[in-house]
Amino acid sequence: MSQGIENKIVVITGASSGLGEAAARHLAERGAWVVLARGETLAE
Repeated sequence: MSQGIENKIVVITGASSGLGEAAARHLAERGAWVVLARGETLAE
């Protein structure tokens, strides 16, 4: 039994670029609800 990703909620960290961004776009195109997160390091 295969369940699709449509209408599932997915949390992706590191989604501002690279693999995280690509995964977010891919899943959103297939109907997932995508929650994006990114970290930011502040210089001291």
